[in-house]
Amino acid sequence: MKFKDGYWRMRPGVRASYAAAAHDVTIQDVTADQAGGSLRILAPTRPITHRGATIDGPVLRVDVSSPMPDVISVRVVHLAGSVPDSPAFELRGEPVAAGIEVDAEHASLTSGALTARLRRDAPWELVFSAGGRELTRGDGRSLGVMEDAGGRHFLVEQLRLGAGELVYGLGERFGPLVRNGQSVDIWNDDGGTASELAYKNIPFYLTNRGYGVFVNHPGRVSFEVGSETVSRVQFSVEGHELEYLVIHGPTPADILRRYTALTGRPALPPAWSFGLWLSTSFTTDYDEATVTSFVSGMAERDIPLSVLHFDCFWMRQYRWCDFEWDPETFPDPEGMLRRLKERGLRMCVWINPYIGQASALFDEGRRLGHLLRRPDGTVWQDDHWQAGRALVDFTSPAAREWYAGKLRALLDMGVDAFKTDFGERVPTDVAYADGSDPERMHNYYTLLYNQTVHDVLAERGPAVLFARSATVGGQRLPVHWGGDCESTFEAMAESLRGGLSLGLAGFGFWSHDIGGFEGRPDPAVFKRWVAFGLLSSHSRLHGSSSYRVPWLFDEESVTVLRAFTRLKARLMPYLYGAAVRATTDGLPVMRAMQLEFPGDRACDHLDAQYMLGPDLLVAPVLSAGGEVSYYVPAGEWTRLLDGATVTGPAWHTEVHGFDSLPLLVRPGAVLPVGAREDRPDYDYADGVTLRAYRLADGDHRTVTVPTVDGGTGAVFEVSRDGERVRARRVEGAATSWNLQAGGARATAGPDIDEIEIILEGAT
Repeated sequence: MKFKDGYWRMRPGVRASYAAAAHDVTIQDVTADQAGGSLRILAPTRPITHRGATIDGPVLRVDVSSPMPDVISVRVVHLAGSVPDSPAFELRGEPVAAGIEVDAEHASLTSGALTARLRRDAPWELVFSAGGRELTRGDGRSLGVMEDAGGRHFLVEQLRLGAGELVYGLGERFGPLVRNGQSVDIWNDDGGTASELAYKNIPFYLTNRGYGVFVNHPGRVSFEVGSETVSRVQFSVEGHELEYLVIHGPTPADILRRYTALTGRPALPPAWSFGLWLSTSFTTDYDEATVTSFVSGMAERDIPLSVLHFDCFWMRQYRWCDFEWDPETFPDPEGMLRRLKERGLRMCVWINPYIGQASALFDEGRRLGHLLRRPDGTVWQDDHWQAGRALVDFTSPAAREWYAGKLRALLDMGVDAFKTDFGERVPTDVAYADGSDPERMHNYYTLLYNQTVHDVLAERGPAVLFARSATVGGQRLPVHWGGDCESTFEAMAESLRGGLSLGLAGFGFWSHDIGGFEGRPDPAVFKRWVAFGLLSSHSRLHGSSSYRVPWLFDEESVTVLRAFTRLKARLMPYLYGAAVRATTDGLPVMRAMQLEFPGDRACDHLDAQYMLGPDLLVAPVLSAGGEVSYYVPAGEWTRLLDGATVTGPAWHTEVHGFDSLPLLVRPGAVLPVGAREDRPDYDYADGVTLRAYRLADGDHRTVTVPTVDGGTGAVFEVSRDGERVRARRVEGAATSWNLQAGGARATAGPDIDEIEIILEGAT
């Protein structure tokens, strides 16, 4: 939200009161063991030159503290009695022995390498630094109270951007990856992938200057990223409290590790979920015969299929959600699910948190008090999506359990996963069961919804959702997909930008509708999207009004889908290893280039390519003719599909057939490749091949091959000494395994723990 008209003037009707100085400073909350400790500052909004100047006018209370090392919180309160206490994000901090210093001129708090330093005289100045280097600062006319012409009250902060400083993050956004120059409202909405609206809004950004900022507010947060004042990031909230946390890196990966340690890291999705998902699509006609023909068609064409998804019309029209199969279309759902599962498939069904008036659950939910109400006590309803729809009130434990019970019945029937659609268009003219503030609940609602569903699934083992909406903490509940996109190359590119941006907000797993959602894709679009989709963490064929089985496009589509589905299965020892690390360090499986190569300025703006895990570079082809330009960082990279080398740092332009795309292995990597290509969940260590790429003399790599439950299947050490490349198994059950380097290959039997290759040939 913009408050100024240019640099000097305010917009009509806006009154500003800015913090003028740190007038009164006290040390708070220091325990006997020196853990904790904070600064409390009273910051008047005009100079205090005599005692009489303390009368009238806003005074801001500013608390500076640290919830964990290298993270500093600044909490600003104006009228404390008007601050709602729910909902609030769950933060997972730890006691910090902060270093606090106060003298006549300055007050400071240090956590790890990060220091916040306040000047006590006018003008107001709060500087954040690390390692002797300033990261950012708020100074005169930055922290303040705003009132608009309508009497609405806001708190606002501006933090300085340095020359050349670039801003990333703020959730899943579909425009340019670099946020500079953009106005962003953190307010979940159902806007597709081609607008400024977003399903997954996260009030967290990070910059290429070595720090991130998390605004700890669950409702609407308005960001002006160099868009009101060019050299500032401004963020504001309506109300009387504003808390933001500065998170030191220094690398982008370090920032994400700390941010996800604070807000939560993803659960590990089951290994089967990384295989190919096939959907019925949305408004298409389908019954058991239809879906069986699709499953049989995939098997006949030798395309491995892992999950079958039933979209909305598995239920009767007008009755979403009543969780009952349409008896005309699916007269024997238990038998159908059993027959499909006998073919090795997992089952997913579509749900949402809305209850149509024609559903029997509407009367039941109203009678039990589980539906969201208006302030006058009547059930909130409208006619969007489903006639007379109501919303489940997930702030009520009883309502959550009621909803969960309906889902358990589906799990008993044979369902394995839920596509948790919607959760964005949540009204604010309501009264929640627990008294939560409706504005703060608008974004937060999706967290309660998805948490309820994830908890039900987790009762029976590793859980996976296919969720659309999210807020802070939603990364704990994978997987999320990009939402409704068109079936074009442009939409493919915007979907990728959204996924990379979401990864920079701590979301480890992400997917998208292969081929696009709206419309029927041209065969060229479908085939190019297949390669991109199978080189994403999760892969789903889905559309709106047309099916996405490949033979309906052309025979080459069948070949392309088969090849990339099988490639992904072979890469599972590597991909699932990256998935396990996402749960332990918060780094996404699909990574923006800037996250992996922060020192390479050529990577700063790249949003049409990405790293898949730490060692694979992927550049989707966004043209029918196959021309693609991409950037390669320093070193001699190897094309995975044909073994050719590509040297960087440099831009490369190539032409690829539908069966190919730029897929490069990082120099010095050791890629564990599996022995099976017919399914994503298998014993990854059995028959694994350790492919060593361009190891330099003296290089030493440790490779951990996971099990399908996320444990350790085997650990290998791979090193190069002169012309010899050696691999040694240091952990894991006896099994066959292989080493490949420089075109040569060596195989170890179950009783051999060390093998080597001389680069001219195998030994």
